[in-house]
Amino acid sequence: MLRKQKSSSSGSTKRKPWVDPDDAPEITDELLDRVWDSAEISEGDRIIRRGRPPLGEKAKGVVTMRLDADVLESYRALGAGWQTQVNADLRRARKLKKA
Repeated sequence: MLRKQKSSSSGSTKRKPWVDPDDAPEITDELLDRVWDSAEISEGDRIIRRGRPPLGEKAKGVVTMRLDADVLESYRALGAGWQTQVNADLRRARKLKKA
């Protein structure tokens, strides 16, 4: 017959209380200011900033168009930059000057 082993609660092997290993400092306004001020990354003399560059006055607009499946497939087959090619083709078709 199997016997149940009694759990040892008598304390012969005491465990240390659990301590959270994350000793992160409290996030304060001063800490955030320091982080944002030093968030620039440089490559040589050039500073690299995160995010999209300023678009200026002639920013491109976002549009949703419905194209025939074969037209869309032919442009996508061009690979990366196919949207730029659509833009160039539309400029030529409308006889617009380069932006």
